Amino acid sequence: MTIGGAALIGWGFTPGDYFPDAIREANRLRDGGATDQEIIAAVAGMVPSTTPMRERPLAYGVFLDTNTAVERDNAQKVFAHMDELMRVPTIRAGVVMPDACPSGREPGTIPVGGAVACEDAIHPGFHSADICCSVAITVLSGEQDPRAVLDAVHAVCHFGPGGREDAVAMPAGIRARIDTNVLLASLASRAAKDFATQGDGNHFAYVGRLASSGQTALVTHHGSRGLGAQLYTRGMALAKRHTAKVAPTVPPHNAWIKADSENGRSYWDALQIVREWTRESHYAIHDLALARLGAGVVDRFWNEHNFVFRREDGFYYHGKGATPSWPGFSPDDDGRTLIPLNMGAPILIARHRNRPEALGFAPHGAGRNMSRAAYLRGHTPEWPEGIDARFFFGKPDLSELPGAYKDTASVRAQITKYDLADIVDSVEPYGSIMAGDWSADAPWRKKPAAAVTPAPETP
Repeated sequence: MTIGGAALIGWGFTPGDYFPDAIREANRLRDGGATDQEIIAAVAGMVPSTTPMRERPLAYGVFLDTNTAVERDNAQKVFAHMDELMRVPTIRAGVVMPDACPSGREPGTIPVGGAVACEDAIHPGFHSADICCSVAITVLSGEQDPRAVLDAVHAVCHFGPGGREDAVAMPAGIRARIDTNVLLASLASRAAKDFATQGDGNHFAYVGRLASSGQTALVTHHGSRGLGAQLYTRGMALAKRHTAKVAPTVPPHNAWIKADSENGRSYWDALQIVREWTRESHYAIHDLALARLGAGVVDRFWNEHNFVFRREDGFYYHGKGATPSWPGFSPDDDGRTLIPLNMGAPILIARHRNRPEALGFAPHGAGRNMSRAAYLRGHTPEWPEGIDARFFFGKPDLSELPGAYKDTASVRAQITKYDLADIVDSVEPYGSIMAGDWSADAPWRKKPAAAVTPAPETP
């Protein structure tokens, strides 16, 4: 009698991708005269092994001080997520930075300010949809008035949803790389539309002067926009399919792609392309502003703080809002990184410290002690004194004012205390541009005009 799926189920096997091969092997053995016990033993050897969640979480490094009840409450929420996260079987080490705050409701969601080292695994959920969120600086030549620079940036930038009205061509080399990657090829039009745009939320264009020299500098903060968000969606689909097979007890938001696989190599390559796209998107905005001013470039560099890095030990280091602070973290690393705090505070310029206990990371900014909504419910936002704060859509996003963030002096002190980075300079603030509350006047919020019934004609 031919052996089918029902027979395997009757023997206690759970259906899966291995079933067709198992049925063929079972029938080959039956045709060769094998007993049921021999066939069952052979099929059992074909069942994919699964990796469970750890019963107890790995210990992780904490580089976070708390001084108030609000900070302690925030930290406890971060630790609750980290305790669950560190049960994920691919993770080998983890840390919490001074800017840590929760970033999701599902238990074990990696917090902002969290970083983990994983073996043979890339977790899309650990870098989230804002792939390669990053900061870039250009120091301008000559005596540039910060207000004139901010005016120039305001004239050429684009925040909020959608693309620019005056599209900026992305480099042909990046378009060619997009076309060669199986995960990105269909996203070329999205990449072109989003190039040289900045999104919303905490993304910004910031102008100030270097504390060391007084030179005027422009700093932008944004990620890979819709291009990265679409890659993230595709990466999560791959990760969930893989993890459902090899580790079905792992929650979907902690799913991973096996790095040493065809999908893993394609995803890793896509990440590098998106990284290059994001860098050039920053510099395109800078160059548009410089062209209006007739200014040149004295210095420029950039760094991502929401990405995956592969280190010499072979592990994949995921930083969720964490700044790499080790030499050679990227092909274009020049030894410096940027750590923004808030629109009314300096942007820190740091050199690497590569502290092993911190996995080589530093914080990416000041972070928050509570959600945007919680802050607005319990506080009266105060406008930053002496700061030219602008919002692209006119209506301020009050959850982005400085009071919504952690105490910047405390975060800076913790960077030094824990030897996470060497602060060598800063950009002292003049002003900044952010998206603002673009959704307040969104079309879907507007009520349609009441229909007017025409009066009957007079006979």
